[in-house]
Amino acid sequence: MLGEYRIAGRGAAEIAAGIEEAVGAGELEPGQTLPPMRELAARLGVNPNTVAAAYRTLRERGVIETAGRRGSRVRPKPATTGREQLRVEVPPGGRDLSTGNPDPALLPRLAPALAAAAEAADRRPVLYGDDPVDTGLVRTVRAELDADGVPAGPLTVTSGALDAIERVLTAHLRPGDTVAVEDPGWGSVVDLVPALGLHLAPVGVDDDGPRADDLRRALEAGARALIVTARAQNPTGASVSATRARALRAVLREHPGTLLVEDDHGHGVVDLPVHPLAGVTRHWAFVRSAAKTYGPDLRLAVLAGDPVTVDRVRGRQSLGPGWVSLLLQRAVAHLWATGAVDRSAVARSYGARRTALIEALAERGVTAHGRSGMNVWVPVPDETGAVARLVRRGWAVAPGARFRLASPQGIRVTVSTLTARDIAPLADAIAAAVRPSPARVYG
Repeated sequence: MLGEYRIAGRGAAEIAAGIEEAVGAGELEPGQTLPPMRELAARLGVNPNTVAAAYRTLRERGVIETAGRRGSRVRPKPATTGREQLRVEVPPGGRDLSTGNPDPALLPRLAPALAAAAEAADRRPVLYGDDPVDTGLVRTVRAELDADGVPAGPLTVTSGALDAIERVLTAHLRPGDTVAVEDPGWGSVVDLVPALGLHLAPVGVDDDGPRADDLRRALEAGARALIVTARAQNPTGASVSATRARALRAVLREHPGTLLVEDDHGHGVVDLPVHPLAGVTRHWAFVRSAAKTYGPDLRLAVLAGDPVTVDRVRGRQSLGPGWVSLLLQRAVAHLWATGAVDRSAVARSYGARRTALIEALAERGVTAHGRSGMNVWVPVPDETGAVARLVRRGWAVAPGARFRLASPQGIRVTVSTLTARDIAPLADAIAAAVRPSPARVYG
């Protein structure tokens, strides 16, 4: 259990800080069980409510979790050890296909849009009390959402898709609630959910999106929310098809109290239509980010949702950052409205690279997935060995451990910077790397 470590403190904050410090220092290891609240209270000579408050703080910070009758324990993977730390060192002269970044050559020039926004700000500076959302951006985005079948509702702006997801979850959920997430899925979400003191319920994914039967099991087991990627799912490239959307909506109708969060990750870089699930449940949010189309440094996403959800997000936002810079919003509105990016051409470019790699792997007997977006997912029997063998041949790819919960092993290959000349040597390297190593015979 606790070994030689002694928990100390008289107040809740002091007790919580001591435990968190011990976890960070490795004195309390992942999975270790903490004393029952009454037992620790007696040992410290404090009220049990004091220990309960300390444990509650630790749960909310993602340091510990409550495992029913088994009590509280240090999280198996504390929030301070994000999956993004599972990075591969790129060898000298090697190619980094692990980042998930867009092709810089397909991003627009930002200077004209920023200049136009700055000129508008010079004419009328933004002051406290102004509308926190640019009307031009709302007008452009709302027209697209209407065309895509996203239900009518208010809009707000957040600092990227992950910021939107976090704000929606905290607006409705409390520590200890369970969130259904795609498996494999976006590593940042898989880190974020437990960091908020929430539990993860994996939902399997195929090329058409989350599996309806898996979602039903998660919701019947008590999951209160679902996070789903509409298109260009990271890491598999899945895109929710019309048939799968109908099946998922049917499951959600059986659980109308589910909080639904949809991330349209492929907006602007995918030529497949979006099939929204929004509107089936009482509370929902649909998120579109500028990152993949206009550049990751434009930390901006537009969030549509039901009135209660959007109002709660705006209210909490007003007590923190206040708003996302109107200068930035107007620059993105300019890019969006003026067609600074030929979205069809971008989608064709990424599609051609994905298809070329998937077909080349198929010719070599390797199955790969990538229905949309800029990533290809390759199932492998041993992702650690596959990643290491690829690094030795000069290719860095992302290990599946960054994205998986209970799903089989795999590797993610970002195709955004590949050229036609890269396809054959990369496919050869992957085919050689994913095959199990031959068994050794010892005499």
